[in-house]
Amino acid sequence: MQIDIDKEVALLQRMTVGQLREKFEETWGEPTNTRNKQWLVKRIAWKMQANIEGDISQRARRRAAELARGTDIRTTAPKAIKPALKSTGDTVTGFVQPEEDNRLPPPRSEIERVYKGEKIVVLVLENGFEYEGAIYKTLSAVAKKITGQHCNGYHFFKLNKKGGDK
Repeated sequence: MQIDIDKEVALLQRMTVGQLREKFEETWGEPTNTRNKQWLVKRIAWKMQANIEGDISQRARRRAAELARGTDIRTTAPKAIKPALKSTGDTVTGFVQPEEDNRLPPPRSEIERVYKGEKIVVLVLENGFEYEGAIYKTLSAVAKKITGQHCNGYHFFKLNKKGGDK
């Protein structure tokens, strides 16, 4: 019996995920937990084709097993390595101070910008920015206060990589 795989795939793609899960169980003989429609379509189509045309030969299976023997086969992505919380041996953990941003002028300097006809002056502090008597952690927070919407503080104040106007 010959099947038209393109026609079968087109039919599968019109099915809902629930219908595909039922078809998967019917085709594979076991249920699946996935709800990924593309994965289900591919696996069902492959199994249908393998059932009709035949699976790989026993010789191919033995050769694959022989090649895989003694190798470390990963079936899932590696989990992120969490940094150690304590000092162990030669490794010492601690806080890393970020490099100073060279786009900002030094502390106690002022950043000026005219916005909607109004002159805006922001004082650069050691750990933040002062605008209209309030302290803000980032330039973006100052820009949001001024404009009422989120925007990049460096772009709003037209600071380039050298710490001046563009």
